[in-house]
Amino acid sequence: MLAAVDHVQLAAPPGSEDVLRSYYVDVLGMTEIPKPPVLAARGGCWFRSGAVQLHLGIEAAPAGGGKCHCRPAKKAHPGLRVKGIETYAARLVAFGAPVTWDDNLPGHRRFYSVDPVGNRLEFLEPRTTASSGRPG
Repeated sequence: MLAAVDHVQLAAPPGSEDVLRSYYVDVLGMTEIPKPPVLAARGGCWFRSGAVQLHLGIEAAPAGGGKCHCRPAKKAHPGLRVKGIETYAARLVAFGAPVTWDDNLPGHRRFYSVDPVGNRLEFLEPRTTASSGRPG
């Protein structure tokens, strides 16, 4: 039986760790967590905020040489629940990150953004009714 999502891994090109650190720590407010040494040798970086973990894995060039075929997901994405979505969206905008609002999910406020290597991220917060305080 599944109990929880442990983490979500997104793809990143070689050499992008510094720009990813700036985005995930400074812009999103996450904390970088150390990778186990055997995995750290592969590059990439891991981040946490509360129970949420995002792992950015480096997609290297294919064996035998050639160009890296790292293609960030344009449709697939993690959905990240936030508190105070308006304030959080303003934070991203202040850092120059794109924010695209989408009102197509009933009962939620949500927006999309992309990280510096093009990975799509969804941020959402359940709407609450003024009288009950419950999502609705």
